[in-house]
Amino acid sequence: MVLDLLLIALAITLDPLPLMAFVLVVASPRGVWKGFSFVLGWLACFVVVIVAVLSLTGGRPPPPKSPPSTAALAAKLAIGVGLVVYGAYRHRRGAARTGSPRRSGSSRRERARSPGAARRRRDSIAAAAGLAVLLQPWGLVAAGSLTVLEADTSHSSTWLVLVTFCVLATASLLAAQSYVVCAPTSAQHRLLALRTWMRSREEQAVVLGSLVLGLWLIGKSVYDLTG
Repeated sequence: MVLDLLLIALAITLDPLPLMAFVLVVASPRGVWKGFSFVLGWLACFVVVIVAVLSLTGGRPPPPKSPPSTAALAAKLAIGVGLVVYGAYRHRRGAARTGSPRRSGSSRRERARSPGAARRRRDSIAAAAGLAVLLQPWGLVAAGSLTVLEADTSHSSTWLVLVTFCVLATASLLAAQSYVVCAPTSAQHRLLALRTWMRSREEQAVVLGSLVLGLWLIGKSVYDLTG
């Protein structure tokens, strides 16, 4: 459970799309407070999901090979397959678009994460929290929630792992927000430059992250199902 959660959290925090939208939020008027709202909304998603899962299991993992345990592994396997397919699709689409100045139609999630959509939703502090919920990579969050089913809250180390998951999944946003608080003027310029750099490498990052995590989930789920 520990390694799975840490890998999922790492994939979430390295997802370039939410961070690029976050940069636009903190670069807007009252950006510091909107940044806090965005981070709190982002963290709240993880807390709500974890609390819901632990309430469902009572803090006790289902027995191995039981129907709930098998169903959770099958769901993780399906998410892994979905990530691999998505990564391959993004790779093929990127290759087909190479050399063409015109972009093909974007997915609903990408349109929601586009700069224009971010600007429309960053007008208020409360909207920044809503934007954080909208931009969550919910496929990865679902994989994390299925992994939390294995959590045994009778051990104090489990709570440490869950807190670490939440912090690591928010690490990139926390780092950017801390920079904005400590040096607001220089942070805006450098974060906007970072956003430009990330945008030029967005496709490669999404493809690599989807394939690596998807293959890991597939391999781990198949091993647990057949072991």
